[in-house]
Amino acid sequence: MGTAPLFLVDELPTGADAVLDGPEGRHAATVRRLRVGEEITLADGRGGLARAVVDTVGRDRLDLRVVSVAVLDPPTPRVVLAQALVKGERSELAVELATEAGVDEILPWRAARCVAKWEDGARGEKALARWRTTVRSAAKQARRPWVPPVGAPVSTRELAALALRFDRILVLHESATDGLAAALTPDVREVLLVVGPEGGVSDDEIAALTAAGAVAVRLGPEVLRASTAAAVALGAIGALTSRWTPHG
Repeated sequence: MGTAPLFLVDELPTGADAVLDGPEGRHAATVRRLRVGEEITLADGRGGLARAVVDTVGRDRLDLRVVSVAVLDPPTPRVVLAQALVKGERSELAVELATEAGVDEILPWRAARCVAKWEDGARGEKALARWRTTVRSAAKQARRPWVPPVGAPVSTRELAALALRFDRILVLHESATDGLAAALTPDVREVLLVVGPEGGVSDDEIAALTAAGAVAVRLGPEVLRASTAAAVALGAIGALTSRWTPHG
């Protein structure tokens, strides 16, 4: 039996009965064509989950019987991704894969060597909206209890200023000599993972981030694409720490 489909709601149900309507209810009833007796999961995107069984199916809604409600603890260490903008559709691919791999928050990074640029105004807001839509869809696909927030784009200076929030700042760099494992000691609770653009992280950026406490690391002998590096790194972090402990 497959995993029950997940639908996002603003708030979890508080009683024994619930209604799934709006866009999610329409998708469940008319696209997924769920039937009476099937089980679904409701998530609030903040770690809250409710298991429910379909009682009746309407045109654009489901009437549900709630089986259980739980609020899960987030995984540790918490990983925030600073992802440079990647050219074309690979930009959305980068955040999609990172979300599926379990990232906790995403910060778009205005890196110096980005081929595509984060623009101010309407075009920049549209690009940011695409990232947020992609993240939401990826979280649902991965049956994640959390939808990672996507912040406003940050400069390298702003990124360096965030250093005090984190126990480790890891910059993926092809010239690094240190591996990822050595940086993930048991006391690490907050990680900032920095992934550069197609042209790589510049020397000035490495210097600024290193001065703020960052460590340059590499994942292995190969050079990964800017759109896939974060997902691979998150997989490694998941295997090296307790992040992949199954939910209770």
